[in-house]
Order: sequence, then C-alpha cells, then structure tokens
Amino acid sequence: MNSTDVPAVRAEVFARLQLRNEENGIFSGKWAGTGPAITKHSPIDGSLLGSVRQATPEEFDQAVQDTQRAFTKWRMIPAPRRGELVRRLGSKLRELKPFLGRLVSLEAGKILAEGEGEVQEMIDICDFANGLSRQLYGLTIASERPGHRMFEQWQPLGIVGVISAFNFPVAVWSWNAVLATVCGNAVLWKPSEKTPFTAIACIKIASSVCQEMGEDPAIFSLAIGGRETGALLSNDHRIALLSATGSVRMGKEVAQAVAKRLGKSLLELGGNNAVIVTPSGNLEMAKQALVFGAVGTAGQRCTSTRRLIVHRSVREPLLQSLQNAYQGVKIGNPLHSSTLMGPLIDSAAVQSMDEALAQVRALGGQVLFGGERLSGPDYPGGHYVQPCIVEAQNDWPIVQQETFAPILYVLTYDGLEEAIAIQNDVPQGLSSAIFSNDIRETESFLSGAGSDCGLANVNLGTSGAEIGGAFGGEKETGGGRESGSDAWRNYMRRQTSVINYSSELPLAQGIRFE
Repeated sequence: MNSTDVPAVRAEVFARLQLRNEENGIFSGKWAGTGPAITKHSPIDGSLLGSVRQATPEEFDQAVQDTQRAFTKWRMIPAPRRGELVRRLGSKLRELKPFLGRLVSLEAGKILAEGEGEVQEMIDICDFANGLSRQLYGLTIASERPGHRMFEQWQPLGIVGVISAFNFPVAVWSWNAVLATVCGNAVLWKPSEKTPFTAIACIKIASSVCQEMGEDPAIFSLAIGGRETGALLSNDHRIALLSATGSVRMGKEVAQAVAKRLGKSLLELGGNNAVIVTPSGNLEMAKQALVFGAVGTAGQRCTSTRRLIVHRSVREPLLQSLQNAYQGVKIGNPLHSSTLMGPLIDSAAVQSMDEALAQVRALGGQVLFGGERLSGPDYPGGHYVQPCIVEAQNDWPIVQQETFAPILYVLTYDGLEEAIAIQNDVPQGLSSAIFSNDIRETESFLSGAGSDCGLANVNLGTSGAEIGGAFGGEKETGGGRESGSDAWRNYMRRQTSVINYSSELPLAQGIRFE
C-alpha cells in the first residue's frame, strides 16, 4: 500500500478488514443496528468514509444481555486458555497491522507511524496479557486460628464497559479489553462516534478469533452511539466496571452516575502536561521531546506537552532551537511517510484552538510562532493548522485547562522549587517530565515533594508511555490506572477465603461463644 489517495486507501483497507460502506453499530455475537446513522468523513480531505447505524436503547439492552450470557461461560474457562485467545488476537493484529494502522490514519488523521504504532501497542498488550494469564496471583495469609488456612484470590467482575476517545481509537480499548478478558470478564465497548470504523474493524477481528476457538464472540461486544449510549452504560447496574477515557466533563458525569448505583469506575481524563528544562539539561534532547510531545498527533493526546517550564538562563537558546524545529515540521496528508503532523479531528477542534489563542491574546500573551489555519490544495478538508508556541502565564484560565490542539505555552522560572510548583499548579495530574543532568534536581522532581502526576519522566518527554507500566494520573485526570504493572486488579474482585481443616470451631480474637 503505497498510495496516499484517501479513496484508494479506503477501498483497499475496507476490503481487507471486511468493512462495508454502511455498517451496523451494535455487536454482541451478531451484527445489528437500526438507530440514527453516523456519517463519517475523513479529516484528511473531508471525503466520505461511510455511515454507521447507532444502537437503539432496546438494542443496547439486548447487547448487555448477550454479553452477560457470554460472561457466565467465559468466567469458568481456565485463565491460560483465556490467555491463548488474546495471544491469537495479537497474532491476527500482527497480520493486519498495516491495514488497521491506515484505518486509524483515515479516521483519526494520525500520521502512518502513529497509526501503526497504536496497533503495535495493541499487539504488545496482548503479549503482556497472555503472560499475565498464568500470573493472576493471590496471597497466603497466616491465620491466628489453629487448623485454619487463610488466603486471598481474585475473581472476575462481570461485564466491563469501555468508553474510549477518538485520539486513541484502538489502543485504549485493547488495554482494557484484553486485560479484562484474561481476567475472565466480557467487554462491552462504546467507542467515540468520531472513529466508528476502527472500532468495528477491531470487533470483527476479535470475533473471528473467538469463532476459531469455539468461544462466544459476545465476549467482545460493541455499541456505537453518542452521549445517550454512554449514559446507558453509566446507569446500567449490570455493568460491573466502567472504564472511561475522555474529557473531565465526561468523566464527572460518568463518575457520578456510576457512584450513584455503587458501581466501579476507572477514569482516564484530561492532561495538562509540562516539561521542566533546567540549566544542566540537554537542550537538544529537550527540543526533540518537546516537538514530539506538543506536535505529535496534532496535540491531541492526553499526554501531549501543553506547557514548557524553562529556566531563564536557557530560555532564549531553547526557544530559538524550538522555533527552527517547528519551521521544519511537515504538515499535510498523514498517509505520506514524510508527514509529521496531520489534521485536527474536525472543525470543532480547529475552532477550539482559535478560541484558545484569542483568549491568550486578550490576556496579553504573545504568539511566538504559528497558530494559523492552513488552506490550499495541500490542506484539503479545512482541519489543518500550524502548531504554535505561545508566551503565557500559568495562572491564566486558558492555560489551566486542556485544549486539544498543538499549542505549547512557554513559562519561565528561576528556581527548581518554583518550577515544580508551576508544574503542579493545574487541576490535572497526568504526565510530567524534567530535563536535567543534576541528580539533586531529578531526585527532587521524583520525590514526594516533586511532581504530583501519575507519570513522571526524567530526560524524556511527557508522551509515549510503554504498556509495561501502569498508565494514569491524579486530580482531575481521574486517578485510574490501565495497562501494565498490577492494573489487572481493576478488572477483578478480591476475595478472602478461610478453610478450617480441624475438628474444632475456634473463633477469631479468642472470642468464646459457648
């Protein structure tokens, strides 16, 4: 596939992934969907990709029933057998990586490297989950009563609901889905309505693997829709855990609804990530990390670098180097292998960037580079912008909030304690980074008085997390943890068990009841 023509790539990708021009947006072992249609155009050039029928409330209810049925059987399958299923899913993804990666580019506007990189992330988490299937360890606990054995084990939860955002249309689902599946759950996914075809492609792939193994394909179910479908997931008591990725606004709505029914939620919300650059830091490395962090995915990652906190003594040389690098960023069709930044997802995202820059100017901020809309034959569709660098103040309301666009705010500091205070003085707490070759500075940054984020990096940027570590953040980012480490425990319930193998019935704490 060497073509960069959107209709041509679309035709080849749709054929290979068995997608149709009109798809049904509900799957729970069989395809359905009779609700209003979503018409999806590619942000690359505005051309039509196709339409998808949303799930009606009745179809959603049926999907929950089907997913629950699949769970009751799946939970009894030995965990290593469940691991075999995700291993095969990873193999199928390896085979289809070029096609699924291009579909991510077509729908989300990501450059090819990032589209295929996201599919690789799915493959990696399948490998991780397969190994995990033989490591769902509990504990043996000393009992105070003679002739008793006390231990802890982990049991499946039930249906795990997943709400994902457009910017990572496949990876975030896989983080949740393959871990939840290995843990014995069934998964019901509501993807972003901005990226419905990538979701349908993933479910078709997962369904084919289930069928090959003779398992119920409703283990991986799908319900495409908007806020109404998200509300159905949030309020349904049959959804044991709801993992939601998106805006803080959305997360608050989900958290309140799920908490009202005493359900479990796992939230991955907004980020307002900063890079601190100290006098001892490597400015060339910092520049590279800042460009990728702020420009990658057109600034539409939750881990995108939003703020540069630079020491006054190195401010000017770093900014000059950064502006030179920005001038060399090739913007355009993300299907071109040389393109480094594609379009924003839609016109609303472009408008949001324009409004943010208008607020900056109204407050007296200075746009040091970029920020313009791009037009002409090289930028069809109307969603291309130039990434920008802006001099600002951390306490400005627009800097305190997350704008999903390639805007980098420049803030200056004099002492490390001040820099860390600036870093932490936002409502969000996802990712953070420092560039320094001074061990006292880096250890201070990583100490209890340092970064308050869930992710803290030294001499690398805020973006580009590996699947082996737990991913997530604090404060308004939601506090959830997904992917690696012991994040699997989110998808299971802890059970403490005691076995009395004696012929007596002693009570704990020495209580006598005779």
